[in-house]
Amino acid sequence: MKLNSTVALTLILLILMLGAGYLSAIWGFAVGHEAVKGVTQPDAAPTSKIKIRKSSSQQQGAVGMLKEEDILNTVKARIEGKGKKARPEKPQPQNKQSSEKTSTQTAQAAKLAADVLQPGFPITNRNQGVTLEVLSAKYSGGALLLKVNFKNEGDRTVRFLYSFLDITDDKGRTLSANTEGLPGELPPNGKPFSGTVSISTALLDDVKKLSMSLTDYPEQRLRLQTLNIPVTR
Repeated sequence: MKLNSTVALTLILLILMLGAGYLSAIWGFAVGHEAVKGVTQPDAAPTSKIKIRKSSSQQQGAVGMLKEEDILNTVKARIEGKGKKARPEKPQPQNKQSSEKTSTQTAQAAKLAADVLQPGFPITNRNQGVTLEVLSAKYSGGALLLKVNFKNEGDRTVRFLYSFLDITDDKGRTLSANTEGLPGELPPNGKPFSGTVSISTALLDDVKKLSMSLTDYPEQRLRLQTLNIPVTR
């Protein structure tokens, strides 16, 4: 009788354990299913979505075609002066080199004008269409500077060699001189050419007037001569 009671108790416990395990399995499955309910499987072909989006963007950014009638009307309106006004042209900036050249020429002209105002000047000599002018005589840096100007309005080119330039004082003495900027050749275009003749002040202690003469080279067909150039200090 005691053995039967033990077997019955064992069976009851075994049944209870099986039932508890079954209930635990069902409860665990329910909880797991609830936990993964919001999770979806990843897209196996993500590039397809990119292509779709790209196509949509291209379609949205596409420019609509204009009607031929609208284009013709617009062209006609512009031809008749009803279109948009043309923008005014911007003034071209002045060339820097041209501006500097103009300023230099203005300064030279002003300087020449100032030289001409010196009493007794200019002293001019003209021969065969060629003109020699002595514009001024000023002392500077231990030398007398004679500002001279050449111009050829003749019909041929004239050449000079300034070693043939003769300068004499009022006592008939020949003086040595240096030249700077004087042209070696004068074309017949009437354009003035300027330069400087310098004489050391050591040669001019008692000199009041000078004379200057020059011939062309090598023909020596013309002679330019200026007399009584005042050099008083």
